[in-house]
Amino acid sequence: MKSVFVLADKAWAGSNLLYKWQKSLGNYIAVAGQDNTVKIFDRHGHKWTELTLPGRCMGMDWDKDGDILAVIAAKSSSIYLWDASVNKTSQIDSGMSKDQMSFILWSKSGPLLAVGTAKGNLLIYNQQTSRKIPILGKHTKKITCGCWSSQNLLALGSDDNTLSISNHEGDTIRQTTLHGEPAEIYFSVMKTDERSSQGENTVSMTVDKKILTLFNVNDPQNPIELTFQRRYGHIVSYRWYGDGYILIGFSHGYFVGISTHIREIGGELYQAHNHKDSLNSVAISPALNKAATCGDNSIKIYELSDLKEISNIVQLDDETKGLDQMSWTDDGQLLAVSTQKGTLHVFLTKLPILGDSFGTRLAYLTSLLEVTVSNQVEGESPVAIQVEVEPTFIAVGPYHVAVGMNNRAWFYALVDQKPGFNKLKDIEYLGTIVSMRLNADYAAALFEGKVQLHMIEGKDQEERKQMKLFPDDERKGRILCHALTTDFLYYGTDLGNVVCVLVEDWETVSSYNHAVGVRKVFPDINGTRLVFIDEKNDGFLFSPSNATVSCFELPNFSPTITGVLWDNWHADRGVFVAYDDDKVYTYALHKTTIYGPQVVLVGSTALLFSQRPLLLHNGELTCQMTSGKTSEVALSTHSFIKRSTGTSTDSPVELSKQLAQALQLKRFNEAWNLCKSAGSDTDWAELGKACLVHMEVELAIQVYRMSGNVGMVLSLQNIQGIDDKNLLAGHLAMFLGDYNLAQDLYLSSSCPVAALEMRRDLLHWDSALMLAKRLAEDQIPFISKEYAVHLEFIGDYVNALAHYEKGMTHNNKFQEHDEACQAGVARMSIRMGDIRRGAAQVIQHPSRALKKECGAILESMKQFSEAAQLYEKGQFYDKAASVYIRCKNWAKVGELLPNVSSPKIHLQYAKAKEADGKYKDAAQAYESAKDWDNVIRVLLDHLNNPEDAVRIVRETQSIDGAKMVARFFLRLNDYGSAIHFLVLSQCNDEAFQLAQQHGQMEVYADIIGPEATQEDYQSIALYFEGEKKHLQAGKFFQKCGQYSRALKHFLKCPNTEDNLAIEMAIETVGQAKDISLTNQLIDYLMGESDGMPKDAKYLFYLYMALQQYKDAARTAIIIAREDQCAGNYRNAHDVLFRMYTELQTQKIKIPSEMATNLMILHSYLLVKIHVKRGDHLKGARMLIRVSNNISKFPAHVVPILTSAVIECHRAGLKNSAFSFAAMLMRPEYRNEIDAKYRKKIEAMVRRPDTSELEEETTPCPFCGFQLPQNELLCISCKNNLPYCIATGRHMLKEDWSVCPHCEFPALYSQFILLLETETVCPMCSVSLSGANVRKISDCSEYLQTNDVDQG
Repeated sequence: MKSVFVLADKAWAGSNLLYKWQKSLGNYIAVAGQDNTVKIFDRHGHKWTELTLPGRCMGMDWDKDGDILAVIAAKSSSIYLWDASVNKTSQIDSGMSKDQMSFILWSKSGPLLAVGTAKGNLLIYNQQTSRKIPILGKHTKKITCGCWSSQNLLALGSDDNTLSISNHEGDTIRQTTLHGEPAEIYFSVMKTDERSSQGENTVSMTVDKKILTLFNVNDPQNPIELTFQRRYGHIVSYRWYGDGYILIGFSHGYFVGISTHIREIGGELYQAHNHKDSLNSVAISPALNKAATCGDNSIKIYELSDLKEISNIVQLDDETKGLDQMSWTDDGQLLAVSTQKGTLHVFLTKLPILGDSFGTRLAYLTSLLEVTVSNQVEGESPVAIQVEVEPTFIAVGPYHVAVGMNNRAWFYALVDQKPGFNKLKDIEYLGTIVSMRLNADYAAALFEGKVQLHMIEGKDQEERKQMKLFPDDERKGRILCHALTTDFLYYGTDLGNVVCVLVEDWETVSSYNHAVGVRKVFPDINGTRLVFIDEKNDGFLFSPSNATVSCFELPNFSPTITGVLWDNWHADRGVFVAYDDDKVYTYALHKTTIYGPQVVLVGSTALLFSQRPLLLHNGELTCQMTSGKTSEVALSTHSFIKRSTGTSTDSPVELSKQLAQALQLKRFNEAWNLCKSAGSDTDWAELGKACLVHMEVELAIQVYRMSGNVGMVLSLQNIQGIDDKNLLAGHLAMFLGDYNLAQDLYLSSSCPVAALEMRRDLLHWDSALMLAKRLAEDQIPFISKEYAVHLEFIGDYVNALAHYEKGMTHNNKFQEHDEACQAGVARMSIRMGDIRRGAAQVIQHPSRALKKECGAILESMKQFSEAAQLYEKGQFYDKAASVYIRCKNWAKVGELLPNVSSPKIHLQYAKAKEADGKYKDAAQAYESAKDWDNVIRVLLDHLNNPEDAVRIVRETQSIDGAKMVARFFLRLNDYGSAIHFLVLSQCNDEAFQLAQQHGQMEVYADIIGPEATQEDYQSIALYFEGEKKHLQAGKFFQKCGQYSRALKHFLKCPNTEDNLAIEMAIETVGQAKDISLTNQLIDYLMGESDGMPKDAKYLFYLYMALQQYKDAARTAIIIAREDQCAGNYRNAHDVLFRMYTELQTQKIKIPSEMATNLMILHSYLLVKIHVKRGDHLKGARMLIRVSNNISKFPAHVVPILTSAVIECHRAGLKNSAFSFAAMLMRPEYRNEIDAKYRKKIEAMVRRPDTSELEEETTPCPFCGFQLPQNELLCISCKNNLPYCIATGRHMLKEDWSVCPHCEFPALYSQFILLLETETVCPMCSVSLSGANVRKISDCSEYLQTNDVDQG
């Protein structure tokens, strides 16, 4: 809030001033002090005139139009009238010469003046008719206050404590008595729910400065009296505002807002203590929608829409005595505040918004007589120009400023020296100037429908050359608007002409005829484009340089728009904003797009109250405000600029919105940066799409490369070098999926055939055919064929046939194409019912696939014989047979059957043959179909061939087949076979019953085998128990886990089954692991139950079954000894070997006696093998070992010694032969020698030959000490040496192998030699060949000394 002037007069010092602003215009203020004058000042503080009065001014008021000031003075009964228009004063005699004037007030709505006197009389004076109406005795005392209503009712308050309401004739309508002195009377409307049509029906006043009283004119008997808190002080002043609200100022600085709505009355809506000590006055400006309070040397301005918001504070520190009254002009521009000291301050609260811009330079009104020129973009310091008049227009150019009013303009040159400007001249024009525009050299003024163009700084003598009027012919219409750029003058006329004049030679360059009058024109800075608004409030962009489309209508153009600004930023040449009072709309011109030139609405930005845009630069709008300052508004459509400076962290949604704005404004660099910083795939896609629309191919390639769209990159690279704009745009439109546009562009390009290629690729066959007729007739057959394929697919067979026929080229070069067309014709013929023609064409056609396809079509049409025929021709035998079956042509089916693989067809054929009684063929067909149950059924029921049926059941394990075979054998009374097949078919219960009925339980028991359940075994066991068949009963009780019952039956078995029964009993006890059962069996074996001890081997088996291996080993030794004594050497060997391996498996030390006995027995068994093979030396060596332990062979001492003598003699071991011969000559053996050999042996003894073949030595496998080959005890390391099971010699480390079954060692070389003639292992008697034996390089694991108990 700016101070405009301060009035102070010596005569006013120390007095309270009385002052009034001129109503309506506010051009004058009348001020009266203690002296007898009324001084009148203009709005700039210049004294205009002075009225001299006979006494002090008692009151004054301006009429409703502000033309006449009425004044009353003390000591005078006259009324003084000053006419502002002619500056003359006149006098009216009130006719009340003896009375003192005390009150004066003009009517709000008519030329009526009310004057009250100190005695309570009233005069109503009609200024128009000069009629005076005196009303005597209206009140009994001085009339102090009053108010006119808009209906010309007059309310008056008097010192007699009464209120009167009179009509315009002075007749009293209402009178009421008050509780004190009235003051500040106002007419208003109380707030109600429904809008009253009665006008101002409420009179308000303060009573004794304590009570606010509200009277209803129609109900004066029931006034509403409002009292307030005592702490507020007394009521200083109050004002009505808005829809029935009142603001009240109190002496202690409180400021209260109340509502007069009947429901809200009595409550405070707002209360503030904004002045600490005192409040002097309250004022309201409806024009500004503001309130003001003064007190404590400060003025505070509030927004009426939100009283809590103080919009301005002014401190008047010089006014030590305090402030007094406040008053606003009607237009709200000026606020006057008087002080207790007798001064008057006038402040500017609202400026007319006047301003202009050229490029980045602004000129705008900053005070009533001050224009400021600034260029913030270029960084120039502002220049303030004091002007001579309050201007109504301002114009600015690169180097000049013009201001003016009416028909006169003042020109100022902008210079670098201080103060920054020079006044050039003032010019009077031929009419009132509507608007003015400047450029570097010229000024253009619009007045009375014409534009005067003249040089700003021309010389006087060249006046005629410097000036020209447009239009030169009045028939061309009145000019409504104009604009001036560096090179061009644009103007719009009421006839709709938009004319462009080149300033240099003043010639019309172009003219555009619009349908209706053109109200406003706004060219860009270069003058190449222009936005104009017509009389219908529609907006258009006019581009004279564009040959194709020079004028576009602006989309979504608001009818309230008052102006347009082009963006001055160098890169945003095509961006402009259109604005109204509330919003700014951003538009962008897209000059080069695939759609041609376009204008798009980018978005809108809200404006604050009373902001007027002056300049747009890079998305920043500079606005002028009523305060005379400028403010910057960042357009919401340019929010991405913040982001690019790195100060923003927006959400993905906000980012996408910013990207869309950047793209609409063609700000591709910013869009690229946005995507790079945090762009999603969708954002990149949007950027790519925009690049395509704007034909930015290079950038599009980079974008799609970043987003990984390889296909698009390759496609764009292929079209990168195309110069033909239409062809390039066609390709881009195609990439964007706008095919119709692409076609139009292709057709208008240098390569129209591209449209045909596109339509073919898109399968748009109708369009492709139409284009082919125009562009490439040789392509019609190929397009027709492709179109026919499509029509066939969608079921339009009639048109498909026609197009297939059109597709025939009859050219051998395109044989494959013609064949495809022929196939199509064939298919379509069949589809349309011309089966004969179609089938004939199919048969002639070489394609197998076609035959299958047409066969399927015929089959779906239920033309089975033709379908089958085509299938057969195409060698689709399964399909052919299937269709022949459907038409019951079995003969054909039989012919095709050898080629048919489908089991289903064989099955259908088999059923048909069976129905015909041809069972053999049926059985074969069932077998081909793998329907085994039916094969078995036919074999049994019709062909009486159980052998094949049984074979098939065994091969296929068919359950149902097994049942059929079982029933067949049952009919033949072959119960065993029947049971067998019942079990196979899992009918165990039936098989059991059958076995029970016919005594075939043994058969059933054998067949049921391991798959039976516990219950099955128990059933069998109980059956055998009933039959007294103890062995079988025991066996099956054992299987079902009833071990005690099983043992009972085994022990009851007769002697004929003794051996098997005892073995089963041992197995049972072994499974049971029950001590009582074990003891029971041991007693039986020892003979304690029946006095007959059983063979010791059974005890051995028992110990083995119970895993009591040590006891088993002892028993085994005993059994082996008995067998040895009895001469059963193989049995003894097997018992010891079995025990030996079992102990090894259980990792139990083997008794040395067992190991030694096994070795001797094995040596004995080896003798036979070597002698049989003719290897007498090895035989002799083994016999020597056996003979040295002859006591272990008591049953065969003589035969063994005899064999030893003979073999030693043969092997050249004469000395050994002699020693054994001498042994035989003992008396106990002599008589038992075989007569054949007795003489020879006797001769040997008589003539002894002690020569002996020396035994070879080989190293000990433990310590390496050289020992005789057959020595098994190392005298060096005292170890029992492992022996070879093939030769009986001790083992050698380097010639080691083992039997893969029993793992006993053997010399590899000797073992292989032995297995050439033998087929089993000499130790374990398991079949073995030399190929299974592997030589072992590391035998350390076999040289463990702890396996055999050395003791």
